Amino acid sequence: MLKKSPWVIHYDASSCNGCDIEVLACLMPTFDVERLGIINAGNPKHADIFLVTGSVNEANKEIIQNIYNQMPDPKVVVAVGICACTGGIFAECYNVSGGVDKILPVDVYVPGCAVRPEAIIEGVAKGLGILEEKKKKLKSMAKGLEELIISQAQISDAADILNAQKLAFQSEAEIYNDYSLSPLRQNLEELKADFAKRTFFKAVMNNTVVGAIRARMDGNICKIGRLAVNPVYQNMGIGKKLLTAVENHFFTAESFQLYTSHKSKRNIYLFEHQGYSWFKKERVSEKRERIYFEKKNIKD
Repeated sequence: MLKKSPWVIHYDASSCNGCDIEVLACLMPTFDVERLGIINAGNPKHADIFLVTGSVNEANKEIIQNIYNQMPDPKVVVAVGICACTGGIFAECYNVSGGVDKILPVDVYVPGCAVRPEAIIEGVAKGLGILEEKKKKLKSMAKGLEELIISQAQISDAADILNAQKLAFQSEAEIYNDYSLSPLRQNLEELKADFAKRTFFKAVMNNTVVGAIRARMDGNICKIGRLAVNPVYQNMGIGKKLLTAVENHFFTAESFQLYTSHKSKRNIYLFEHQGYSWFKKERVSEKRERIYFEKKNIKD
């Protein structure tokens, strides 16, 4: 159970190190949080709880978001210290955005300057209860107890779509050890600009965007791109439903085309079972080849 052995990752956003020292004190023999099964992890992909100390500023907000996005669901964010909670005495500084909740959903606030180790441990303990609730909710989603809604996305959904996209393509980057993939490098403004050229569809479950896809017409061919499903929600048929939504929307197209990388077995399996056949291969780097698929639109 998660509540018996939670792994924690700590990031110092821009604190004076007062709260960081107290976080370290929790790991020392006096408090010894490891006796409670709490481990300090160095890799966000192994962490359940994100402890943030210090205020959010222009230099670190992208780093904080990247750490959060790499953590598997369910996950909990704990803001440690008054700076992480509100920005503290630095809140009015020109480069400070404020507390962590300016960029991430915070689950537990632990105020203090500097915060006491006992308060940090209590905050983590509260986070464990929230973590278990989130885990139960994910299980209910996986069993189909939560409604999945596929609909056309609006530009206001851009940030959520970008988040799902980056989570989905992280796993592909790991396959090739190549993190220069364009879906990972795309920023929010670039994605918003794509709404003028492409039609986006989103998959929403429990008010969360868990997947997305985009497409455009090129003559009589519908070009489909960047099918992305949050890894937590894969193997639930979401990719298939997003593809079907595109095909139904562009029903006048003579054919549908898309591509994936040659080692992306999950995508290849999905496309082939949806009636797509590969017709071309193209080497795009020393590590990767693209496989292009096409499906003829058989009209009644």
